[in-house]
Amino acid sequence: MYFDVASTAPLHPVARQALTAALDEGWADPARLYRSGRQARMLLDAARETVAGVLGCRADEIAFTASGTQAVQLGVLGALAGNRRRGGHLVHSAVEHSSVLHTAERHEAAGGEVTAVPVDRHGRVDPGAFAAALRPDTALAVLQSANHEVGTVQPVAEVAGALADVPLLVDAAQSAGRVDVPAGWSLLTASAHKWGGPAGVGVLAVRKGVRYSSPLPADEREGGRVPGFVNVPAIVAAAASLRAVRAEAERENARLHELVERIRARVPRLVPEVEVVGDPVRRLPHIVTFSCLYVDGEVLLTELDRAGFAVSSGSSCTSSTLTPSHVLAAMGVLTEGNVRVSLPFGTAEADVERFLTVLPDLVAGVRAPLGLDLAVTPEPVGAAPPRGAGSERPEASGRVTALVIDALGKRCPLPVIELAKRIGEVPVGGTIAVLADDEAARLDVPAWCGMREQEYLGEAPAAAYGGDRGAAYLVRRVG
Repeated sequence: MYFDVASTAPLHPVARQALTAALDEGWADPARLYRSGRQARMLLDAARETVAGVLGCRADEIAFTASGTQAVQLGVLGALAGNRRRGGHLVHSAVEHSSVLHTAERHEAAGGEVTAVPVDRHGRVDPGAFAAALRPDTALAVLQSANHEVGTVQPVAEVAGALADVPLLVDAAQSAGRVDVPAGWSLLTASAHKWGGPAGVGVLAVRKGVRYSSPLPADEREGGRVPGFVNVPAIVAAAASLRAVRAEAERENARLHELVERIRARVPRLVPEVEVVGDPVRRLPHIVTFSCLYVDGEVLLTELDRAGFAVSSGSSCTSSTLTPSHVLAAMGVLTEGNVRVSLPFGTAEADVERFLTVLPDLVAGVRAPLGLDLAVTPEPVGAAPPRGAGSERPEASGRVTALVIDALGKRCPLPVIELAKRIGEVPVGGTIAVLADDEAARLDVPAWCGMREQEYLGEAPAAAYGGDRGAAYLVRRVG
C-alpha cells in the first residue's frame, strides 16, 4: 500500500490521458507562429487558465517552473530582489520546507538578514509572533499553507492581515488541489507531482503589482520569470489533473479525514509509548504523523516496507540524514521512530485496518532485542541506588546526581533507550545525567521526559560529569 503522497502522488488517470494526447498535439514550440506552434500555444494557454482558476488568480500571474523547489527558490529570490529598496530582511516560519531554508541561507550569506519565527508544539505559528518579527526593512515574509511533515495548517490569512504592505509568499505544495488556497498571498508556489500531475512541473504565481525581479538571466519565456523551453505536454497533464483532483476533493477529503482520525485515535492505544504529532484539528485531511519511543526510524520503515506499506519519516534516524528533522525539532516533539502516513485518494478502509493490524507487532519486534521494560516501577523516596549505579557528583543547583549514563558515540534512539532502562536504578527524586554527543538527544531526552512524566532539568557541560565531548542532559525521576 502506497501511503506517501506527501512526497509524491501517483499519476492521476486524467493526467495520464492528457499527457498522452498532448504529446501528439503539443510537442512544438509555443512561441512559433506556424500551425503546430499555435496548437501548442493554445494548449499552454488553456492549461494556464485552468491552473489560475483553481488557485484563484489571473492567468497572466501564473508561470510554470521545472519543480516546486525551483518555484520557491525563484519566488523568494525574485521577491527579495524586487523589494531590495525596502531592505534585506526575510521572515519565515521555523518549519518551512528545506527549499525555503536553503534559499534563506543563500540570502544570508549574501549579506541579507533572516528571522525564523518559532512554532508551538503542534507546529503552528502565532500570527502575533509572526507580526512581531517584522521590521521596517523586511522585504518578504514566507509561510507555508500546511506543513509537509505533520500536516498542520498555518494561519495564513491572519498572518497576511498583519503584514501591512510586506509581500507574503505562500508555499502551497501540500495543499494545492486538496483544499482552498488561503487568502492574502502575494506570491504562491505549488508542485504538480503532489496532486497527481507529472513530476517536473512547478507553479509560481505572482500577483499583479507585487515587485518581482528575476534572479536569473533575462529570458522572454514565462513572463521573464522562468527561462527555458516549457514542457507543454507535462503542463497540460498537470492542469488537467489539478482540475480533476479539485473536483474530487470535497468527497475524498471527508473520507480520508475519517481514516486519518482512526489512525490518530488507535495507534496510541495499540502501540505503547507513541506520540501523535501535529495539530489535531487544524490539519490536512490525509496526513498523520506519530513517533515511537525506543525505535530506529529506518528499521521501522524497512519493516513496514516488507509488510507492504510505503510510508515516510521525519526521524533523525533514517538513511537520508543523521540530523533531526528541523520540523520536529522546532515543534519540540520526539524525533525518533517517526512515521508519516499520507493517504492517496481512493485509499480503502481495509488497507488502513491492515496497517493498524500489522503496526503493533512490527514495533514490538523492533523493540524486542532491546530487552526494555516500558513500565518504570516506582521506588520509595529515599531508597538507595543499587551498587554500581554510578558515581555521585554535585550539581550547581545543589541536587545530587545518582547516576551518570555514558551514551557518548551512540546514535538515537540509544541514549533514550539507556535512560529508560536505567532510570529505575535511582530513587524517586534522584537525578540522572545522560552524556550524549548525538544532536537528536537534545530533543529526544526532553520529549521522553514529557511522555514519561519525568522532570527534565536542562543541559550541562559534559565535562562536569566526566565526558570529553557532547553534553549532559539532566533528568530527575518523578515516579
